[in-house]
Amino acid sequence: MSRSIGFLVFPNIQLLDLTGPYDILAALPHTALHLVSRTLDPVMASSGMYMLPTSTYETCPKLDMLVVPGGIGIGEVLLQEDAIEFVRQRASEVELVTAVCSGSLVLGVAGLLRGKKATTHWAFHALLASLGAEPVKSRVVRDGNLITGAGGTAGIDFALAVMAHLEGDELAQTTQLYMEYAPEPPFDCGTPERAGPEIMKALRSVNLFEQRRKTIEQALKMHKTEV
Repeated sequence: MSRSIGFLVFPNIQLLDLTGPYDILAALPHTALHLVSRTLDPVMASSGMYMLPTSTYETCPKLDMLVVPGGIGIGEVLLQEDAIEFVRQRASEVELVTAVCSGSLVLGVAGLLRGKKATTHWAFHALLASLGAEPVKSRVVRDGNLITGAGGTAGIDFALAVMAHLEGDELAQTTQLYMEYAPEPPFDCGTPERAGPEIMKALRSVNLFEQRRKTIEQALKMHKTEV
């Protein structure tokens, strides 16, 4: 049995949100992976790296799973009716509807989070409720055929969970071992609670934190969503 997975790609995507899950899901047997965008023009990630889409919204083949990554470009995606309609339409056809990081907000605008448990990057977690979701603070959350991952590195946990769901724990475990995924970060500051106020202040000063949040909030308001 063959399987087809589509990843939504867009300018200023967070590269790790895409490549972490992509690299893992590429190990699924008999599976084709597609990078889907508005056009076939090269897409630049927020880090400056370019990628080549393999299909457009119109030419994308039948999918069994949809993945919506996040990134600082997500505010623009939320304003693109063709992107939202593509996600909405394909979500009605696939076996699994998924997102990583702020990609969950795209699912929300498409009306796919109502009454569902979901997660996203901690910076936007409070917005999930306004999209009808039940926010859950976890790196990976599954509710029926909806699977969402938290920010950045959680995409690896997310993809391993998806792999286990589709092909069983053994393949997921051997893939994790092959990747030597046994994180021991040099600092214990990967969540706001662990980072503390000084690190949070430093992040906000260099990361245009509030500006990005306001951009996303404005996009959600244009969809007549309370935030």
